[in-house]
Amino acid sequence: MRTITTGGITIAAVLLSASLAVSCSKPITESKEAKGAAKEVPIRLMWLNQAQFAGFYFADRAGYYKDEGLNVSLEPGGMDFPAVKMVASGSDTFGVCGAEQILLARAHGIPVVAVAVIFRRSPFVLFARKDSGITKPADFIGKKAGVKFGDSGELVYRAVLKGAGVDSSKIEEVPVKFDLTPFLNKKIDVMTGYVINETIACEEQGQPVNFIWPDEYGVKFYGDTLFTTEDTIKKDPQLVRSVVKATVHGWQDAMEKPSQAIMYTLETGGKLNEQHEIKMLKAAIPLLKPDKNPIGYMEPAVWQSMEQLLLKQGFIKKPVDVSQAFTNEFLP
Repeated sequence: MRTITTGGITIAAVLLSASLAVSCSKPITESKEAKGAAKEVPIRLMWLNQAQFAGFYFADRAGYYKDEGLNVSLEPGGMDFPAVKMVASGSDTFGVCGAEQILLARAHGIPVVAVAVIFRRSPFVLFARKDSGITKPADFIGKKAGVKFGDSGELVYRAVLKGAGVDSSKIEEVPVKFDLTPFLNKKIDVMTGYVINETIACEEQGQPVNFIWPDEYGVKFYGDTLFTTEDTIKKDPQLVRSVVKATVHGWQDAMEKPSQAIMYTLETGGKLNEQHEIKMLKAAIPLLKPDKNPIGYMEPAVWQSMEQLLLKQGFIKKPVDVSQAFTNEFLP
């Protein structure tokens, strides 16, 4: 089985420690406050505070969680606080991660469950400089592609090549991490990253890019996904329903009132650049509801497709029961 890395740490290592933590996870308990007091609900985001999570901030600042009787704390994620590990251990009740991580976790016996998808169209893309003339996978031939070996980005990259019928042996693959410098300096021609992050950073550095969308080559993944554990769902389904309802409400309003969403995002603190956050949210909004289905809704076929890709690429050893990995039951 391959090891997937995220931000310098291996997902395999995170999942292993998470699986060890499942047995000692904290039970769900009522608040120690008087009956009727708000429930304390920590939600672990998948990265540092930024407009990628604007809908969560909107739900919090506008009082939607409070209206459901919840006192939600939105905790930044990242390398030191991976969401799957934090939720599996019981440190946090809910988390946000890429949908494929749910399947990877369940393949390791970690009983996490997706309860709503935020980005129904994944923000993950392959991209090339506009001046390179590269607009499709066939154009990669004879070029240098930056590959984050072992990362979920490699999975998508190889699946796109296969979907386009491109022989990877005709491409010079260069190991890269998260530094855009080799790309900006034209030492590599193609990279993978988020259309709401890396590609914006490139354009801010004077390098506009072309996007190669994986789903145009049969590679359909969900992006940021809200999840919890089977135990939480079993013991407090109303809590799950309330969190999902308020979160979806927050994202709906973030779509309709982006200026207010940016204001709430900037209020989270940190050294955020307002113009960068505006660009990030503008790029994110079309990914929330790319079709007629409502925000949060998950299609079985997409989950099955993700599982098959993970199997074919060797990221999981055996099939995962996809029907247990997600549920639309709690959507408003």
